[in-house]
Amino acid sequence: MDTHIISIGTELIFGQTVDTNAAWLTRQLAGLGITCAKHVTIADDRAAITSAITLASTEASLILMTGGLGPTPDDITRFALADALGTELSLHQPSLDQIAAFFRRRKLPMPDPNRVQAMMPQSADPIENTCGTAPGIHAEINNVDLYAMPGVPREMQAMFDRDIRPALSHRRLAHGSQDRSVILQHSLQTFGMPEATLGDKIADLMAPGRNPAVGTSAADLVISIRMNANASSPEEAKGLINADAAEIRRRLGHVVFGEKDETLAHAVARLLVDQGKTIATAESCTGGLIAKRLTDVSGSSAYMIQGVVPYANEAKHRLLDVPPDLIEAHGAVSPQVAEAMAANCRRLADTDYALASTGIAGPTGGTPTKPVGLVYIALADTAKTTVKELRLGETLPRQTIRDRTAKIALNLLRLRLIGCS
Repeated sequence: MDTHIISIGTELIFGQTVDTNAAWLTRQLAGLGITCAKHVTIADDRAAITSAITLASTEASLILMTGGLGPTPDDITRFALADALGTELSLHQPSLDQIAAFFRRRKLPMPDPNRVQAMMPQSADPIENTCGTAPGIHAEINNVDLYAMPGVPREMQAMFDRDIRPALSHRRLAHGSQDRSVILQHSLQTFGMPEATLGDKIADLMAPGRNPAVGTSAADLVISIRMNANASSPEEAKGLINADAAEIRRRLGHVVFGEKDETLAHAVARLLVDQGKTIATAESCTGGLIAKRLTDVSGSSAYMIQGVVPYANEAKHRLLDVPPDLIEAHGAVSPQVAEAMAANCRRLADTDYALASTGIAGPTGGTPTKPVGLVYIALADTAKTTVKELRLGETLPRQTIRDRTAKIALNLLRLRLIGCS
């Protein structure tokens, strides 16, 4: 069952929005044993969308579309689909009632432009949107099933899981497909080992033609190890994945911090909760980014006590009792000040741990002795305070320096929590 995925939106064409929907859908299809043959991105152009639908109906056995189902004038997927089907749009009253109910639940009046979202090609069927206002559309064109879904990822994913995934599974069984293979995807997340070194340690697992197929990808210091297993059943594929994952963990040890989309903050949060420990933060150059990531995880009130952003020198003294003469003697960006920030933060917050950061994120503020990218992070617990110097580079963007500092700080805490530092 070769599938075409058509993504609609001028913002995708211009790179103003990254199309994560196509990648997500491709992964879901693989788990169903369905091959995706083509990704197509089309601007908000009625004739172009119509042509793309028509062409796909001659080449594919399944068409999935995302985007262009909103209430604004540039949302024209439904009109283009009607053109491709050679039919008109008509109001689907149950869909309009559901849209109106969506606004009533939020005690808001329904804007009149939202009525267009209840307009359906006469030969098509609506797909209920359980978390938004745009119903999906199911149609058949040239004996090919087409499913049009909203472009909002959360709404698209909910619609696919609730209605489209079961329909595709049933279709494969009903058609008596001889290909019962499935492709199961999994990934491990690592931090703290260069990609070349990591790749060398698992080189034999990455051999071409091997099943599972294993590969790596790096993004801002985090290296993901991808595993794609092809098997005759989900259970068999899972067994292949589990065996490789266990071997990779054995070889890499504490470098592996999580699975799938887990972040360093998730790994730290899990350890803090499991051990019943608490944390506070004192951040200068990261401006609260470490605290944000710790509190991005649901349930963070179990471990996160407080975070302060003593950006100015005076604030470091007033909020953290950092002596002014210490700052005068060594400068705000120094191991001595980082140590005092972390130790005093932990003491004042009465927590088990505290993380502190002070540095020069740039692009201005650097000097020959203290260049942009110089950062000190400190981790304090009841026994000691550890300071780590980072030289992240003078040419990195400000946001990258802050992001990497936060990740390295969280990993320092993770290693302490598992007894590796």
